Amino acid sequence: MAKDLTGKRIAILVDEGFEQVELVKPRKALDKAGAETQVVSPQTEQGQVRGWNMKRWGKFVAIDVPLESADPSTFDALLLPGGVMNPDKLRINPKAVEFVKHFFDAGKPVAAICHAPWTLVEADVVKGRTLTSWPSLRTDIRNAGGSWVDQEVVTDNGLVTSRMPDDIRAFNKKMIEQFAEGEPAMRHTEQRIA
Repeated sequence: MAKDLTGKRIAILVDEGFEQVELVKPRKALDKAGAETQVVSPQTEQGQVRGWNMKRWGKFVAIDVPLESADPSTFDALLLPGGVMNPDKLRINPKAVEFVKHFFDAGKPVAAICHAPWTLVEADVVKGRTLTSWPSLRTDIRNAGGSWVDQEVVTDNGLVTSRMPDDIRAFNKKMIEQFAEGEPAMRHTEQRIA
């Protein structure tokens, strides 16, 4: 398994209400592997965006790049944390949807957990792919032409998905593998339980 992400720039796209653990733990794993992670968000008023911690508001996280000025071509991969509010806000933001779509159009790897595939559905990039998510997204994914499976982690043509915070360990492992592989990861399809 490739673990070295030195020199890789990873965008973490979030809006208010992202699930805190789904940003913090994957980001820590990416940083430990040598990646340069940057939080991209449309929330720019105070230079930070607030997370959700299971059943209540969580901590604020600094925004590194405002979405309005973010250039997706300068990033090697994309991480999409979940939470219910976060992807629901992102999927109605045309700039956020366009940002996500760029990674698929450019053949760059993407990792999405929990409710984050809502944004993928809106970007029209799930058709023909197998993925997982929080169970309530199953019908949305199927209606968008994807195949939904109930597994802790699924990789499909450079896209890594997981269901929930309990899956983060497996999610991080596959995310780092796919991000290390980079664009060639988008050229082959793999599905397995980690």
